[in-house]
Amino acid sequence: MTWPGLPVLVKLDGRPVILVGEGEAADAKRRLLERAGAVVVTDHPHARLAVVALDDEALALAAVERLRARGLLVNAVDRPALCDFTLPAVVDRSPVLVAVMTGGVSAGLAAAVRQRLDALLPSTLGRLADALFAARAALRRALPDMGERRRAIGSALTGELDPFDPEAVRRVAAWVERAGTGQSEPRLERIALRSADPDDLTLRQARWLALADRVYHHPATPVGILDRARADAARIVSDAPPDDGELGLSVWVGWA
Repeated sequence: MTWPGLPVLVKLDGRPVILVGEGEAADAKRRLLERAGAVVVTDHPHARLAVVALDDEALALAAVERLRARGLLVNAVDRPALCDFTLPAVVDRSPVLVAVMTGGVSAGLAAAVRQRLDALLPSTLGRLADALFAARAALRRALPDMGERRRAIGSALTGELDPFDPEAVRRVAAWVERAGTGQSEPRLERIALRSADPDDLTLRQARWLALADRVYHHPATPVGILDRARADAARIVSDAPPDDGELGLSVWVGWA
């Protein structure tokens, strides 16, 4: 399935963003933009983004066409067909941001999902991210090999440093001290599919795919299953599990 767009994080700190309109919808967009550090203006020659929040259909269309003619990307509130980009519902655990988008199809649904995630994610999540960032130099010294380092971090974040555990941030320093004491061995896990639906993967199988360094897969493996693997994991078409023992985690996906 083709995505409705590519989710990106745009750095707006100190940059002008044009906002056209007044009222409740415009105020909501203003707050969102200002939280991202944007300088909200009614016009600016160096602006590259604009938000149009007008109730009148003809005025909204005219504003969108005028701004697009100047080369700006435009968001038109409640008019997905006129949008070059959409603004997500955001769960804020800075520096961790979770954005929920529906491509403009249903802002209410995005808000409902955001509220559910807001209740699940601990308030310490941002502090965990900061602690991991602060530990990067020490972790590089402990694990100079990038592959080893990635595997160690991936393993920790599904166990000792579980992001959903409010106490995980307190364990970062001790984990870094131990990180260089072991080397990962070659490891092969097998996934026997019984369904083409990725939602039928077990939690363990989904975790293997998320952590795999390489994914060997039967030619008939559904794309939706393979999309659960890391984007930078190597993908190798294979009728059978591999015989070689490459370092790190290899996953073979076939049919039961």
